[in-house]
Parts: sequence; structure tokens; C-alpha cells
Amino acid sequence: MMLSTVLKLSRAAVRATGIGLLSRTPPLLSPSSSRFFCGPKGSNASPVALQMIDYALSHARSLKSDESYAQGLLVLEQCLSTQSNEVDDATSQNSRAIVLLAMSTLLFERGAFDDAIDKLQIIQVASMEGLVGLNLLLERNDTSQVLADKWLQLFVNVTADIDCFNGVGSKVLNVHVKALKGLVELVHGNLESAESFFQASQDDKGCTGNVALSYGEFLHSTGKFSLAKELYQKAIEEISANKEFADPYALAACCMSGREVQLAATCALGQLEGHLGNFSAAEEILTRVLTKTEEHFGSHHPNVGTVLTCIALMFRHKAIMEHSSSLLIQEGLYRRALDLLKAPSLETEGTKADVARRDIVALARGAYAEVLCVQQNRKDEGEKMKSWAQTAWRNRRLSLAEALEISELSSTVPVIDARISRAL
Repeated sequence: MMLSTVLKLSRAAVRATGIGLLSRTPPLLSPSSSRFFCGPKGSNASPVALQMIDYALSHARSLKSDESYAQGLLVLEQCLSTQSNEVDDATSQNSRAIVLLAMSTLLFERGAFDDAIDKLQIIQVASMEGLVGLNLLLERNDTSQVLADKWLQLFVNVTADIDCFNGVGSKVLNVHVKALKGLVELVHGNLESAESFFQASQDDKGCTGNVALSYGEFLHSTGKFSLAKELYQKAIEEISANKEFADPYALAACCMSGREVQLAATCALGQLEGHLGNFSAAEEILTRVLTKTEEHFGSHHPNVGTVLTCIALMFRHKAIMEHSSSLLIQEGLYRRALDLLKAPSLETEGTKADVARRDIVALARGAYAEVLCVQQNRKDEGEKMKSWAQTAWRNRRLSLAEALEISELSSTVPVIDARISRAL
């Protein structure tokens, strides 16, 4: 099973390198217990720990207040303390690791990204998707590349030393390792490199969750719409059938957790329907994901701004293709999205501005500028916004003009990944 495979991978890594992947913070667990997910034949966490995790997550999210999240974290800290560091059996190790994943997810949802990273670093490989995802969200592209490369190289180097690498767990882990690297390459605009890593995702056993979504986004961004749609639907359906932190083959945290993947896959599916010209379906899907995002994060969360940007761009696409007008609708959506995304003043130079979710802000402002420029009395404002967006845009695959270009003949489209708020 996968958990057993990861433990053996981690032990081989320690033998090979003498160090862990990261050592930013002192470990909260003993050296033997802070390795990775582990256990003979993929042993899972204790039922009591899973119940406490479920309660903590539900309570924190019920009110979405600082107090409810603090209380949820307190429950998880108590749960962690009940898992003795002195016990080295597989169930205890798995329980401690999954509690830390849950803690990092709550910290992420509160916006405490660095604290979430600290928790993830304790469990290292088992949390690598979350670490890479958070660094992509924070636009720490070099760090995400280093982490993905290190995980990939670690897997390659120790394969020969691990006697269970003919099992299902090793195949699933291999697919996850390469798909994560493929996502990083896709963010960096390296399509050929990304494709080489996503080839492993064709293995049906491992093509679930984050893997299915990332591979689908690659296919989507390169015009293979029908295959992308299948993968989006697969990611949505399989995650719906699994309880958070309960499936050893789908363990992830923060922006790469099951709920995040489900929301992002639904958002990607809505974008895809829009790119196919199925605007009624696109509007229904994107409205649904907007509601669920508001329910999950709260109505004022930046992730809501990301989804609103997708909806606004869909209305823009529809208006262009149908030769209609939706300027008032688009402007309302862009203004609300930019407010939630906390876009900086236009007086701040785009290249120098410290902009969270820069891709989305630049894309929203670039499209909003078009709305303003067609209105004679607001053209100057639109030109100023357009200039800001162009200087802020850093996507390596498409220029801002290419990202906003709409043509029936074009199969190259931008895809917004709602997990990491990046335009691919």
C-alpha cells in the first residue's frame, strides 16, 4: 500500500542523504515518528483520531470565525498530544501525520500560510503536494521547483533499494510525484516538459484527485478539451465519494486537499464548458462552485474573487461569441472580484507591486480595462488599468493579450487553477 511505500522511501532517503528534505523548524515529533506516512500494508490512522479530526474541521468551518478556527486547532493539538511520541507503531505514526495535515489545512484556510508550511515540513514527503501547492500559490516559483525536483530525484534514487516497489502503492506514488512535477512545469510554461511528466498520469490507478485535475488542466490548456473534461469529472466524482483525510491514496493538505481539488476541478469544468461555447452549462457550473466556495471559505475570501473572475471571463467570452453586450454584468463582477482579491491601487506600478494572486488580478484588470475602454468617457481609466495589467502579468506561456484573445480557431486557452490561483 501507498503509506508503507512512502515510509520505505523516507528511510532510504535518510540513508542516502543523511538529512530530511527540509529543516526549517524543529520537529514536534520524535525522529522516528516524524518521518512520513507509514505502516505495514498501508495501516490507517486510529478511528478516534479520525473522529477528532472530523469534529475539529466541522467546528472550525461551521462559523468560519477566528474563534472557531482557534478552537478547532486546539482540538487537533489535544488529539496530537494523545498520540504518544514514544510509540512507533504504524497506526500511531499515521495518526500523528494525518492530524498535522489537518492542522496545516485549518491554518491555510485562516490565511496563516507560513504556519501551515511549518506543519507540513514536519511530515515532509507525505505533505509534498501541499508544500508545493502553497509555494505556487505564494508565487515562490523557484522554491516549488526545488521541492518538486527533490521529491522526484528522491523517488528515482531510492527505487532500487525498496523491495515493495512492485506494489500498487509505489505506482500511485510514482504518478503523484510526476504529476506534481508536471504541474510545476505547467505553471512555468514548459509544456513539453510538463507533458513528459504527465504521461505517467495515464495509469488509471494513480490518476485521481490532484493528479486528475493537474493532468486535466494540461490537456485543457493545450486544446484537448474532451479528455480534459473526463478527468475533471473523474476528480469531482471520486473526491465526492471519499471522506476528508480518510483515503490513504488521496491524502493531501492546504490548497491541495480534497475539498480544494473538488472546488478547483468544478471551476475548471465550468471554464471548459465556456471555452466549448456551452455558456448555459458554464454559468450553472460556475455559479454552483461560487456558492460552494463561499460556503467553504466565507463570502469575503480571496478564493471567491478567483471564481468571480472566471465567471466574468465566461460572460466576456459569451458576449464576444454571440455579438451581444454584458458590460454592466462584467464590470460588476470584475469590481467585486478585484475588491476580494485586494488588488493594489493603480498608482502602484504593476511590476513593483506586492500582489497576492497576481495572475488573477492582472487577468481581471486586463479584461476590465476592455470594458472601460469601449466607453468614451472612461477610456483614460481603461488605458491606465490596461497598462498596469500588462506590466503585472508574468505568465510565461501566454502574453496577457494572448490570454484574453478569443477565437473559434484557437485551441490555446488560459486555465485558472483555483487551488493555487494561477493562470496556466
